[in-house]
Amino acid sequence: MKILIDDSKPIYLQVAEGIEDDLLNGIINEGDQVLSTNQFAVIYGINPATAGKGINMLVDEGVLFKKRGIGMFVKEGAKEYIKKKRKKDFFNDYLCKMISEAKKLDITTEELIEMINSIDDK
Repeated sequence: MKILIDDSKPIYLQVAEGIEDDLLNGIINEGDQVLSTNQFAVIYGINPATAGKGINMLVDEGVLFKKRGIGMFVKEGAKEYIKKKRKKDFFNDYLCKMISEAKKLDITTEELIEMINSIDDK
């Protein structure tokens, strides 16, 4: 896992998103163990409590589960859950804003589709 700790968002969110990204990219799989809070702390130079907050967020969402005395593991169905969540976020955070801006600029749906399709040509 590679997390580039920056100031753009809270570190615990970056930890959670890093785990999610690794799952979506096939670096970790459902059933795999994830790094412990102490491993996160050592590798990334962060407070173990901060790492724990990101991990616990994923536990609360049902992405990770704890095996007592062993560690945290990725739950079955987690990848599909993350995909659905991120698609919803993508729609709300990007597409809705893009369409709103396009309307202000009198860009038609057809023009938007043409712009999107032209990205493949570059």
